[in-house]
Amino acid sequence: MAYDADVIVIGAGLAGLAATAELVDAGRRVILVDQEPEQSLGGQAHWSFGGLFFVDSPEQRRLRIKDSHALAMQDWLGTAGFDRPEDHWPRKWAEAYVDFAAGEKRSWLHGQGVRFFPVVGWAERGGYDAQGHGNSVPRFHITWGTGPGLLAPFVRRVREGVSRGLVQLKFRHRVSGLGRSAGAVDTVTGEVLEDSSVERGKASSREVTGSFEFRAQAVIVTSGGIGGNHDLVRANWPTRLGSPPEKMISGVPAHVDGRMLGIAEDAGARLINRDRMWHYTEGIENWHPIWDKHGIRILPGPSSLWLDARGHRLPVPLFPGFDTLGTLEHIMGTGYDYTWFVLNQRIIGKEFTLSGSEQNPDLTGKSVRGVIDRARAEVPGPVKAFMDHGADFVVEKDLGALVRGMNALTKEPLIDEAALRRTLAARDREIANPFTKDLQVTAIRGARKFLGDRLIRAAAPHRILDPKAGPLIAVRLNILTRKTLGGLETDLSSRVLTEGGKPLEGVYAAGEAAGFGGGGVHGYRSLEGTFLGGCLFSGRAAGRAAAAAVR
Repeated sequence: MAYDADVIVIGAGLAGLAATAELVDAGRRVILVDQEPEQSLGGQAHWSFGGLFFVDSPEQRRLRIKDSHALAMQDWLGTAGFDRPEDHWPRKWAEAYVDFAAGEKRSWLHGQGVRFFPVVGWAERGGYDAQGHGNSVPRFHITWGTGPGLLAPFVRRVREGVSRGLVQLKFRHRVSGLGRSAGAVDTVTGEVLEDSSVERGKASSREVTGSFEFRAQAVIVTSGGIGGNHDLVRANWPTRLGSPPEKMISGVPAHVDGRMLGIAEDAGARLINRDRMWHYTEGIENWHPIWDKHGIRILPGPSSLWLDARGHRLPVPLFPGFDTLGTLEHIMGTGYDYTWFVLNQRIIGKEFTLSGSEQNPDLTGKSVRGVIDRARAEVPGPVKAFMDHGADFVVEKDLGALVRGMNALTKEPLIDEAALRRTLAARDREIANPFTKDLQVTAIRGARKFLGDRLIRAAAPHRILDPKAGPLIAVRLNILTRKTLGGLETDLSSRVLTEGGKPLEGVYAAGEAAGFGGGGVHGYRSLEGTFLGGCLFSGRAAGRAAAAAVR
């Protein structure tokens, strides 16, 4: 029986596009399969903020940020906390990825026309010792054009492959099995779903209209993770993070369901680090949702007062933007699955950025005028829309009304006005104290020593209760599902491994399906800006390795 292609790629997200583009460059024939309609080409990367992790970049150097390979490796290992026998390949992938981020990553993307916003962000600041979790310096580079801007060169390269007759795009093809006809895995079977014209991200029909079977010399799995499947998230929830939340909102559509991971496992692949996952603690319900339970993450500056459900401040160093999973672990130990930011209009106008391409039309549209207008605005338009319409927002002129609004949003009226007033008054007193024992105030002052934060991310220290700082604001924060940190175990050639440690002949994996490389390149935690880059790096590796392996 003749092959239908040299390689079949399962999943048309960023990793799948990167792999396919490399295969096209090598002159290989590819079938790119995805269960969603063509309008969803690019997968979750389309919705992303476009953040990328670089080390010692020109953008960093212009802002006088002193970074190095050694410092980045220290931060990665301190954050990952590799401590399992199965972390052998994830650690090797981590070393290779930091080499990539400190080396050719930026020039490779720049050569394809990708450009970057000049101000570097400082995500996951840690707050522990030098060898612990977090970025020692700012490394979060925003793509000019956000997610769509990052996708563009890979979409272009794949479509050029289509025009050359090298790539067949098979949308609405849902894979249900991997099989062998002669030793190696070379057969992909599944169902053809009915055509769908729904807009990107909306739930598409699951009506089956037929079946398919494709054969190729190699298969690359780039199907994503489990973030849209809350049942699977709960089934794999790590005990170290307490009980899974009763309520979760989704940072990804429902079709990010982990289905392909089980299919690969049934074919002999080894799936490792299932309990490692990345969920955000600053999720808000989208007032204008695209998919079911659609949530948006707040990318906060350091000044909001972070309170648990009962109104107690979160412990040091769980400040906004410092330690995502450390904060999640603490929250799940409180007995509640939500928290609060309390702030004012001056802080929200300076410090709130909403993650997602659609929430940043200026950056996504590459509008210099839009960026200038955002900087000049009292409150950026997308943030103001949530203040006006968001189910999780309370905006009031006085604290008593704010507390009543907060209590109206929850099952129990847990916030005590007098206690919250004491907490705010004590914090505000420390603003005038140049010595201060309040480490969040110290963190705010430290952030403003970085030019990027002082310009656009950290408000000048002031009293939250200062009437001149605008109305008071409370934001209820939900747990937002997002990334799968474990996945199919792969070697540095992206070959999928079996339980015995040998390659599953003919099968490769990349992106979130491979834990962004090796089955868990991030270990327990991420430094941020590493998810899209992990898709690119592992997708490129898989495409190049498969291209070299097929005849």
